[in-house]
Amino acid sequence: MAILKIARMGHPVLLRVAERVPDPQAPEIRRLVRDMAETMLDASGLGLAAPQVHEPLRIFVWRNGDAVAALINPELELLSPPDQRGWEGCLSIPGLRGNVERAHRVAFRGTDIEGQAVEGEAEGLIARVMQHEFDHLNGVLYPSRMSDLGLFGFTDELARAAHQAAQQTERP
Repeated sequence: MAILKIARMGHPVLLRVAERVPDPQAPEIRRLVRDMAETMLDASGLGLAAPQVHEPLRIFVWRNGDAVAALINPELELLSPPDQRGWEGCLSIPGLRGNVERAHRVAFRGTDIEGQAVEGEAEGLIARVMQHEFDHLNGVLYPSRMSDLGLFGFTDELARAAHQAAQQTERP
C-alpha cells in the first residue's frame, strides 16, 4: 500500500466530472481503493474521493466506524432536504473550514471492490461525508455549496473566534 499525493484546490482534476469504473474488481482498482483508504487515514480524513488523489474515477472511501468502506460508481439520493448546517473541511483545501447545508439522510447505491452491488441509507455525519465525496466526483468543492461565506475561514481562526464567543457568554 502507498500514501498518495492529495490534489489541492486549483488543480484541474478536482473540477472535472469523474469517469465510471468499467471493472470494479480489476486489480488496479483494488489497489487504488486500498491506497486511498491508507491515504485518508494517514491524513486524518473522514472521506476521500479518487479525484483527490489525481484519479478521475467514480470511487470514494469513508470511515465507517472502525472500518473503511468504499463505493465504486456510486449514486446518491437525498432523503431529506439539504437544510442541515454543519462544518466541513477537505483534504484538498487544508487548513480551512466552512459551514455547509446538506441533507440529513441519503440513500446510496454502487458496487464494492468484490463487484457486489451495495445499497443502503446513511444519516448524520456519514450522510454529510458521502455527499461531500460525491460532490468531488462531479467536480464540486464544498465552498461552492456555501450560502454564507462569512462562515468560511481558517480552522485556527474559527476556533479562536468560537472560544472568544464562549468566554463572552460565560461572563456575568
